[in-house]
Amino acid sequence: MAAPKTPVTLPDYQLERIGSQIAEGETIKSARPHVLTDVVTNFCPGCTHGIVNRLVAEVIDELGIEGKTVGIAPVGCSVMMYDFFNCDMIEAAHGRAPAVATGVKRVHPENVVFAYQGDGDLASIGTAETVHAATRGEKITVIFINNAIYGMTGGQMAPTSLPNQVTQTSPYGRDVSKVGYPVRISELLSTLDGVAYVERVTCDSRAHIIQAKKAIKKAFQNQIDGVGYSLVEVVATCPTNWGMTPQNAFAWLRENMLPYYPLGVYKDVVADGFANAAEAALERAKDCPIAQQGKEA
Repeated sequence: MAAPKTPVTLPDYQLERIGSQIAEGETIKSARPHVLTDVVTNFCPGCTHGIVNRLVAEVIDELGIEGKTVGIAPVGCSVMMYDFFNCDMIEAAHGRAPAVATGVKRVHPENVVFAYQGDGDLASIGTAETVHAATRGEKITVIFINNAIYGMTGGQMAPTSLPNQVTQTSPYGRDVSKVGYPVRISELLSTLDGVAYVERVTCDSRAHIIQAKKAIKKAFQNQIDGVGYSLVEVVATCPTNWGMTPQNAFAWLRENMLPYYPLGVYKDVVADGFANAAEAALERAKDCPIAQQGKEA
């Protein structure tokens, strides 16, 4: 492949693919990741799903795993993702993405399997699948979009909707005395021994997008390295169902969502000095004799 005749700012994995197509005098600063198909998505204008889709695609390209990646798209705003990614995709019933991902990974452990889920899907109808896949330590990667509302179905209150937040099914605001408090998924899952890595990120600025990509890449790399279950929660906007412009939606996210859902790493067994989640779990249970049985094996 001929090298481009002018300096470019593309990463090497993109240069290898399109370098010969760059004409003399052109400076290419960005290109569509190969794993993303050349189609118009169904995401609403201003929605951050598109940004996260791009980040996942860039990570798959950079790690060179497109040919062995299997994505799970459940019901929700991600329902059409099989049209957006060139890797293998499987459609799952509402909330069942972790169960489908578990099946694929156990049958094909050499594949890289990720589930891409919204908050209604993951934290409501799929709560059981989410918690049990995590506590079993399934070696899958989960991208969790938390926009505090049901998006595709029209803006109903979600498990992550904030106290007093107005939605289609809470027109006077979420009343915690009647329907309880929002579920903080990252905090919840970080307490489980089967979990290797949990980080909460957002995409409201360039700096936060860069951090989000680092987290997503780490979650995929953990799976490749056999570390254990990894989840990246993305605090996102839903301008359509929030009834806001994209700019105002980002402002509302910063003012209301980020204080309730603080960004950061909630669990990272590798950073804590362990090879994997199982090793960290043994250490946590070091004073429990029965939990140590079979340790040498």
